[in-house]
Amino acid sequence: MLDFERIDSTSVADVGGKGAHLGELSRIDDLRVPDGFCVTTDAFQRVVAAEPSFGARLDLLARAEPDDHAAIRTLSADVRRVVEGLEMPADLVAEIGASLARLGERAPCAVRSSATAEDLPTASFAGQQDSYLNVVGLEEVLRHVRRCWASLFTERAVTYRRRNGFGDREARMAVVVQRMVFPDAAGVLFTADPVTSNRKAATVEACWGLGEALVSGLVPGDVHTVRADGVVTTTVAVKSRLVQASPEGGTREVPVDPRRQSLPVLTDAQVLRLVRLGRRIEAHFGRPQDIEWCLTGDDFHIVQSRPITTLFPVPEAGDRDDHVYVSVGHQQMMTDAMKPLGLSVWQLTTPRPMFEAGGRLFVDVAPELATSEGRARILGTFGKADPLVTDALRSVLERGDFLSERADDERA
Repeated sequence: MLDFERIDSTSVADVGGKGAHLGELSRIDDLRVPDGFCVTTDAFQRVVAAEPSFGARLDLLARAEPDDHAAIRTLSADVRRVVEGLEMPADLVAEIGASLARLGERAPCAVRSSATAEDLPTASFAGQQDSYLNVVGLEEVLRHVRRCWASLFTERAVTYRRRNGFGDREARMAVVVQRMVFPDAAGVLFTADPVTSNRKAATVEACWGLGEALVSGLVPGDVHTVRADGVVTTTVAVKSRLVQASPEGGTREVPVDPRRQSLPVLTDAQVLRLVRLGRRIEAHFGRPQDIEWCLTGDDFHIVQSRPITTLFPVPEAGDRDDHVYVSVGHQQMMTDAMKPLGLSVWQLTTPRPMFEAGGRLFVDVAPELATSEGRARILGTFGKADPLVTDALRSVLERGDFLSERADDERA
């Protein structure tokens, strides 16, 4: 067992991606992260190694073709059945019980999967493994730990691993046991726009009750877009149902009072406060984040943060100056990514610096756009070659808050 205060970014092999991120989050000053602990990957390896049939079943699963969904479905279900039926040794049960007692033996907990190949900068595995809410008592925690272990072998998780180059034997599972938060509202925060890849626009999605209603698609959420510490757009959804903790354990769906269904979940002030927290988390991890949050009263609790893996990469600049990158390849009708040798040769022969991102080359036209003569020259050049790029450049210029105006260079 490892408590959150003993976990950091170097602990992925022991506690998986989710566990490592929770350990890091708990180190950020004045950030509310519900307390908890991790059942490490060593516990998982020890228990499955004691089951003789486990390895043989993994061998069968490994021989299934990646596109043979029927075989993967059948074989992965067989592996899960074995794992869910595993018997935990007495000393492991005692250790989990001791860690649980620190939270409160009857304290409701979230029991959440945390695989080593999860929440990585290049592959999120979000939603591939299972998590369970409002789990009460040692016996139920133990049962749900085994269910989390087994979820390492869902059909979706196995298929996703194959597509991303991970083997079934490479992935290991830890389990997070975390004190439950019973929120008035919950949702997700993206510190960069996952659709447009705009790193300066944050998106907040919110619903009543537990965030499960939002991530499961039960209800649409309110959506707020924030830029430059201001809410620029708000869409309020009709939220007819919510998910809340059930007295018997687990969760249940209940209707929302009709008077609240069309009310915004968060005020603008709360949205801005949440995004500021998100920016601190983003700075801590050094990259844009997908953050799960809960609101109780007027207090935000952060229950998860992972890298956004779908953003198109941006060139490494190493400074805080303004940059406007234009694709070189698109000017040449070369829209596909280039191989490293092609990128290298082109960079050796070009008269001006070119920057690589996503297998493509870009030039930084910000210095030219910052002067009136340079701006006319760039817009004129691209206006003849690519109207879409010209429109995009005009949109940047019309914002008025991005590029600092500079005097024309008499030497140009």
